[in-house]
Amino acid sequence: MTVEDRDTASAAREQQLATVAITAVIVNYGTAELTLNCLAALSREREMLPNLDVIVVDGGSVDGSADRLAAALVAEDLASWTGLVAMQFNGGFGWANNQAIRRALSRSKPPEFIYIVNPDAQIEPGALVKLVEALNGQPCAASAGSRLVTPDGQLLGSAFRFLTVRREFLRGANTPLIEKLIGAPSLVIDGEEEVAAEWVTGASVLLRAEALRQCGLFDEGFFLYFEEVELMHRLARGGWGARYVPESRVRHIGGASTGVADGVSAQRRLPDYWFRSRRRFFALAYGPSAARLSALAWIAGYAIWRLRQFAGMGRASAHAPGEFADLRRNGLGPTPFDHYPAIGRWDGPWDEPPAWVAHT
Repeated sequence: MTVEDRDTASAAREQQLATVAITAVIVNYGTAELTLNCLAALSREREMLPNLDVIVVDGGSVDGSADRLAAALVAEDLASWTGLVAMQFNGGFGWANNQAIRRALSRSKPPEFIYIVNPDAQIEPGALVKLVEALNGQPCAASAGSRLVTPDGQLLGSAFRFLTVRREFLRGANTPLIEKLIGAPSLVIDGEEEVAAEWVTGASVLLRAEALRQCGLFDEGFFLYFEEVELMHRLARGGWGARYVPESRVRHIGGASTGVADGVSAQRRLPDYWFRSRRRFFALAYGPSAARLSALAWIAGYAIWRLRQFAGMGRASAHAPGEFADLRRNGLGPTPFDHYPAIGRWDGPWDEPPAWVAHT
């Protein structure tokens, strides 16, 4: 390619990016400083994506975050492209994102894409641009996710295959020989090239608005965890794909709002809502019986791991402390509420309490 051809291609790329309308959504809960840092990174992305705007949703923070953000967003360099939705209630991750997505898609000129990004995600230059180019190049894909790394550059899980009953057995067993005999592909998808994935992490993911209108927003029966897995499983059933884009790099602190950091669930006790969300995902994705079977499969695998450990052959556990007891305490089978979806509609009412509130 000649220099002239490269210049022409670069100009065409810049022109295409300049016309793409994107709304980024940041859900803040007691992380105002991180949210402002994230906005600074998004400001740099606007050099290539001038039609990028941001909605910050404060989920009922009790530390004065909403007031601090409101004061910051009136600054001259932020006021024209950012807005704040201050909720009085912590309704969870999916519900809070839905509040912003509804507002964005109800505009007379709605965005083509919705960018979901955690406040503790440190966006490297060009990360959002790469996600936009990935979805522009794959019109049948509804989501594109970034490669997450720790602040010191270690890889984190970013793209995955869907959880299944069989994979829950393998997760419980944590035994390489069984994994080899069964021949199940790895749960985690990685590599240096953009590839198809089944689902990508919600810490930094670009979503196609057309797909959300068709298949619905986040299910508001989840408080936290598994809501993006359920959404992407539903999008996949609707014929939409997911892409993993390793060139889009994001440094992720993890656990800033929840205390459960990326990659260290085996060192921290999981909250009760993790188990409830996992159970609900299986019930919605595969049916109520699959929710119970997935729990029993994990227990069966865990029993194998315990026997190996007793015999001195078990490798270090990948299980969270107290996971067996917490799984039993939170219920092996789904509740009646888990049987029924609570999918947010893009044109649904604003600010109504999430469905899970009435069932806790």
